[in-house]
Amino acid sequence: MDEDELPDPDPTPEQMRAFQALSPADIAEMDRRLLSHASTRFRKVAYVVGMSMMEKDDRFKGIFDIFFARRVAELVKAGRLESQGDLRRMRYSEVRLPEK
Repeated sequence: MDEDELPDPDPTPEQMRAFQALSPADIAEMDRRLLSHASTRFRKVAYVVGMSMMEKDDRFKGIFDIFFARRVAELVKAGRLESQGDLRRMRYSEVRLPEK
């Protein structure tokens, strides 16, 4: 199987501990950032994640792209984003804000 066909890697135990240490306010801020970089047109999940991670502050230091991508999937489940493609592969999936 080609490497590009594989899902994004699972986090390490150390990465999981860093993510689990985030407060509900941190998660809400992560979601806010992700939604702020989404559009009514489909955008690659990798783009939305990357732009969200580039916002300057130390709140998410040590939090990897995998966790931002997992929050994208949760936002899709909650109906706050729509998706196409396999969300387990952020470079090969897209999201957009729901049309009203």
